[in-house]
Amino acid sequence: MFKILRDFFDFCKPEDKKRFYASIILSLFQAMFEALKIPAIACMVKALLDNDVTSKTCLTCLCIMLVSIIGSGAFKAKATMLQTEGGYSTCANKRMQLAEHLRYLPMGYYNENSLGRIMSVTTNTMQNLENVATRVVMIVCSGLLSTAVITVMILVFDRRIGLILLGGLAVFFTINSGLMKVSAGMAKKKLEKDSALVAKVIEYIQGIFEVRTFRLTGKRSRDLNTAIEENEHANSAMELKLIPFMTMQSFWLKAVGTVIVLASVLLHIGGSMDLLTTIIMIVSSYLIYAQLDNAGNYSALLRTVDVSVKQANEILATEQMDITGKDIKPKSFDIKASDISFAYEKRKIIDGISLEIPQRTTTAIVGPSGGGKTTLTSLLSRFWDVDNGSVTLDGKDVREYSMDALMKNYSFVFQRVYLFADTIANNIRFGQPDAPMEKVVEAAKKACCHDFIMRLPDGYDTVIGEGGASLSGGEKQRISIARAIMKDAPIIVLDEATANVDPENEAELMSAIDALTKEKTIIMIAHRLKTVRNADKILVIDGGRIAEQGTHDELMSKNGIYRSFIESRREAASWRL
Repeated sequence: MFKILRDFFDFCKPEDKKRFYASIILSLFQAMFEALKIPAIACMVKALLDNDVTSKTCLTCLCIMLVSIIGSGAFKAKATMLQTEGGYSTCANKRMQLAEHLRYLPMGYYNENSLGRIMSVTTNTMQNLENVATRVVMIVCSGLLSTAVITVMILVFDRRIGLILLGGLAVFFTINSGLMKVSAGMAKKKLEKDSALVAKVIEYIQGIFEVRTFRLTGKRSRDLNTAIEENEHANSAMELKLIPFMTMQSFWLKAVGTVIVLASVLLHIGGSMDLLTTIIMIVSSYLIYAQLDNAGNYSALLRTVDVSVKQANEILATEQMDITGKDIKPKSFDIKASDISFAYEKRKIIDGISLEIPQRTTTAIVGPSGGGKTTLTSLLSRFWDVDNGSVTLDGKDVREYSMDALMKNYSFVFQRVYLFADTIANNIRFGQPDAPMEKVVEAAKKACCHDFIMRLPDGYDTVIGEGGASLSGGEKQRISIARAIMKDAPIIVLDEATANVDPENEAELMSAIDALTKEKTIIMIAHRLKTVRNADKILVIDGGRIAEQGTHDELMSKNGIYRSFIESRREAASWRL
């Protein structure tokens, strides 16, 4: 229990840790004020036994009780506020820390770890800490401190009853230790099922079009229902396994209270305890374990806090790419790869590629699916680090640049565009949140999307759905290009940006790409003849190697992969219904 609390405090930032420590000190004062009820009761009982109840006695007892109630309430309110602030602040800081950490992880990490797990940790896990941890830490700490203070007071009144109390506490913590052990395995399983459920929900929603198209609604619903049922069983199993221990804890605390009453009565009958102390012990037996009982029941949730902290720390412990390079500003934008290799899960994807891309030239990358085209562009722009060889920009290894300094030089337009649930203007100015509206409109006009934006209900202030769901594929692509134009980076990477565009939008999209790529260094993955034939150099990637390279005319003069590729595209284009 104490180790979990310590690990949680270590998880917090120093300023939040101070809040928690301050709240614990305040909880100690709260417990001391709570304990003042015993002297107040003792004062009144003594007056009753002495048949000396006066207005002064009543006023004294009332004052002590009021001090106890007001002091306890004030300290509890302040302690609760500090713990709440500490809990929310810790989770907010950790969410930002996780986001910043994820930003610099190798792209391969997102293949090895499901989106559901990452989202579960950054949402569910942090929410568990936000909502559960604060309450649990507060209740457990308050319960332990209150019990400690009252135990000390009982020892002062009568050492024999105090020893009974200490023996009862020893057995209680033994039972609680068993509860914590059972909770340890169950909490981990519960959070794993939470992650699995999130993953299934995301998969179902993202694939709903395919599910309906291929009439797999029943099967996919069964998969989702299975995840929901397994999550339900994990939560129920955890509760059912913990209930016996929680019941045993409560029963034991009440039993010890009963033993204290009996021992006090027997000691009084035996003449070794006066009536006043006996009555105080009997009254105290009902106060001693009140908060400890509550703390014991909530302590089961400490394991959830523990597992949540460990899950977040696992992500934070994942090794980032080395981003601690220099803030270098390249003078030229020549890119060179020297004998680079890269493997993913022991499968070699790029195998000894060397190439040069002079600045302000266009390099097109074509080849069979799975040949390594996208991986090559990811290595050239350092989304991944090469296993062997080197990639340089302006003659300097890309690993010498800080990640932010390197990324300033690249803009990307992907086949699958992601737009945020925000206004169109904010999506365009995403990389420059303070950019004036004039620059936004200028970029939109260059990207050929100003006209369709102005036809929307609120123009540039129109809020689009998450992922740009309310826009067509071509419209999303053009907004993505406008975003890249706003960045105005000297190197443009186009990953099949025109692959899924309908003929009606193609002309405008090509015009937008022309505006984006003017006087830039272009690296494009493409499969349409019109987007590659004018490239300064064409690389044919097959099996992780450069199978062919040259201009369109040079490659067409050979009877190789590129010529077969172009002829198959021409044949497909000539089909008519």
